Amino acid sequence: MLLGAIGVVFGDIGTSPLYTIKEAFSPHYGLSPDHATVLGILSLVFWSLVIVITIKYVLVIMRADNDGEGGIMALTALAQRTLPAGSKAAYLVGILGVFGVALFFGDGVLTPAISVLSAVEGLQVATPALQRFVLPITIAVLLLLFATQRYGTGTVGKAFGPIILLWFAALAALGLHNIGGNPDVLQALNPWWGLRFFIDHGWGGLFILGAVVLAVTGGETLYADMGHFGRRPITAAWNFLVLPALTINYLGQGALLLADPRAVANPFYLGVPAWALYPMVALATAATVIASQAVISGAYSATRQAIQLGYLPRMAIRHTSKETIGQIYVPTVNWLLMLAVIATVVGFGNSTALATAYGVSVTGTMLITSSLLIVAMRARGALPALVFWPLAALFVLVDLAFLSANLVKFMDGAWFPILLGILAFTLLRTWARGRQLLQAEIRKDGIALDTFLPGLMLAPPARVPGTAVFLTSQTGIAPKALLHNLKHNKVLHARNVLLTVETCAMPFVAPEDRLKIDTIGDDFHRAIVRYGFMESPDVPLALMRASDCSRLCFDPMETTYFASRETVVASAHGGMPTWRDKLFGFMHRNAAPASDFFRIPITRLVELGAPVEI
Repeated sequence: MLLGAIGVVFGDIGTSPLYTIKEAFSPHYGLSPDHATVLGILSLVFWSLVIVITIKYVLVIMRADNDGEGGIMALTALAQRTLPAGSKAAYLVGILGVFGVALFFGDGVLTPAISVLSAVEGLQVATPALQRFVLPITIAVLLLLFATQRYGTGTVGKAFGPIILLWFAALAALGLHNIGGNPDVLQALNPWWGLRFFIDHGWGGLFILGAVVLAVTGGETLYADMGHFGRRPITAAWNFLVLPALTINYLGQGALLLADPRAVANPFYLGVPAWALYPMVALATAATVIASQAVISGAYSATRQAIQLGYLPRMAIRHTSKETIGQIYVPTVNWLLMLAVIATVVGFGNSTALATAYGVSVTGTMLITSSLLIVAMRARGALPALVFWPLAALFVLVDLAFLSANLVKFMDGAWFPILLGILAFTLLRTWARGRQLLQAEIRKDGIALDTFLPGLMLAPPARVPGTAVFLTSQTGIAPKALLHNLKHNKVLHARNVLLTVETCAMPFVAPEDRLKIDTIGDDFHRAIVRYGFMESPDVPLALMRASDCSRLCFDPMETTYFASRETVVASAHGGMPTWRDKLFGFMHRNAAPASDFFRIPITRLVELGAPVEI
């Protein structure tokens, strides 16, 4: 578990030394690599790692688990659980969580772009003539990365741990090599140098936090992947390997700058001995691909959670491992991400330009996480109030400082992740609101079961053998698929089940709570199948595992599934603006069919459609 955590969790933050110090001394900030400035920036980087990662994530946030699961969606569900259901506060927390997920999708675009591009840029340090090949090689690596996603990370994942372990060993060795030439750089561990930096540069010194924050990108992954590895392996890996290796490497880059200020052009690669430069480029590229893999996999997981919680339409989800339920592949997300990442690389052109855009989505997500943490933890009493509130205030202040420093770079590229976040947020909220309006229209035009069933039994239609399962999201209304079946086929099956699939605000549902079946009439039954937001629904499997098979048996060869597929018609009256109605209609038309999402055999599914105006 420790080796797996090293390979998957720390790839993103482990590749930050490629560009963090380089960005801090970019012309954008106008800093010169003199003694006090170098030590000040190194001190800010080190104490940011301690405060944001060690204290905030490792010691505090990772204790706020949702049945062992982490991530912003899990934290949102946990926070909402502490508030009155349906309250305005619960609604606002949901909005905040959705925007955090939207920013995370933006991070999923920027991380592969900046990571792979910054690694390949080492070629132009080795041989300036190779500069014109940096972009083509980067695009080729990204194409290969996304093209192989469909095979899953199971096989490749076994090599992730050793490669990242070698990467951190190389970081530490490189740092020690450079520190040996100027041990005076160790003074940067004293927080006084960070404070002195702000004293020397005044309020303008706060802008440097826009570069310093690059050192903590990937911190959210520690919490998001907690359900896969557990808190203890992640904590041990951070405290005893990752943090020491990163600290040593950053200090080594600082020592190089003190010895040769011209190294600001690329303090990471210029500190590598000439004989090791090409191997280091190859190792860095492998490390950044792994870092990108972790973020892409996280985007798949976030997509599945958003689908389950009703914020995205159904999409085809493929499981790539028989042993690990979390290893999934979402083709739609994969190809959209690929196009967005390549367009980002081509549009920005180099890692320095990308770095100006990178921090906003990261710091925005961190601030939202801190806010949700306060809501979730204040009711749990996990920490004494005298400890919790000062820590909460510290976290929010640090996140606000980082976010403010990045928003200043709005016109230089920070607008890009904000635009990505707004687009993703619009899609998430449009789908959620559209579903509410659609369900409201279905309820308004529907027939109550209490009225429908007695009337049906007064003049019962002909019966045919077998079991009919009618999928419906309305538990008290006759499903449209049932009404259309009676209207067109004029028959009923021997056994009829009205099935509703519910997603609970917890990662996993216990097997004994999975299925509930009640008899509501003459050979009519109501069934509710429950899943957690980390699970993929498998309706036929849940029904076959029904505890009361002797009374109601779901033979796969004698069970037919009926589903209604509404055609959404945009209306100018009420609801959402017309453009959002049309956007929802487009998303609804392109949602994956129920047979794919619920794993219903397509040969056993009958879909009946009807127009619905919202």
